[in-house]
Amino acid sequence: MTAPTGGPAGTVEVLRAGALTTVQDLGRPGWAHLGVPRSGALDPAALRLANRLVGNPEPTAGLEITLTGCALRFTRATTVAVTGADTDVRVGARPGDVGRPLAVPAGGVVRVGPPRTGVRSWLAVAGGIGVEPVLGSRATDTLSGLGPPPLRDGDRLPLGMPAGPPAPVDVTVPAPPSAELRLTLRLGPRDDWFTPLALDRLFGTAYTVSPVSNRVGARLTGAALPRAVAGELPSEGLVLGAVQVPADGQPLVFLADHPTTGGYPVIGVVADVTPLAQARPGTTVTFHGPQR
Repeated sequence: MTAPTGGPAGTVEVLRAGALTTVQDLGRPGWAHLGVPRSGALDPAALRLANRLVGNPEPTAGLEITLTGCALRFTRATTVAVTGADTDVRVGARPGDVGRPLAVPAGGVVRVGPPRTGVRSWLAVAGGIGVEPVLGSRATDTLSGLGPPPLRDGDRLPLGMPAGPPAPVDVTVPAPPSAELRLTLRLGPRDDWFTPLALDRLFGTAYTVSPVSNRVGARLTGAALPRAVAGELPSEGLVLGAVQVPADGQPLVFLADHPTTGGYPVIGVVADVTPLAQARPGTTVTFHGPQR
């Protein structure tokens, strides 16, 4: 990542990037015909809230912080807000709260700890992360490589100019992640490639989130879904929430960095994948839908 020399808007230095911290905004929808995924924050509502708390427009780029937290130093006085998972936030030695604007002095260090529950946090800074946009978005796409690469220790990112004062907030109430997710699923377009037993298993048994899940997709383990059609399927378009079933019969729910095409049959599409952003490995997932 380029190392800007700084300017009137200032920079943020990455002291500790953690397991995976990326720049995210609301993504780049509308480019799938060119093979470009939408990417963007896995929980757009959490990023929007963080931006509102620091006076930014909702689509402003912030940071998505995964599992192990991170530490950041800001070269100018600013305001930050952290949303998402329940975690420890400190500005220097001063403890802060998730879901509230936090004043940071020039040279101040913000530390976001590992989440006590859930997986991810979103940090917004007044003015936003000012890296160059690609196809209208500053989001990191971990599959295609568009946007800035995942943060590394020592990276320096430019900040944008603040757009307005922080929001006056007394308290926000985050929704705690659930130990069991019940996802609405609509069958198709290739549910006819599966046996009636597969559909009974899909809607009648519980699956668990696999440790190999990432921003591309949530891999699930459980009862295998047997195919009724053994042939090959030409690659066809994929959408957010598509549930693809590879040869091992274990379903895979595609998330923000999903590919735009795939060759395994899609048995259905999840209506809202946002709850999977905070699903730790082992989280139970069940499906229901208008068909069942």
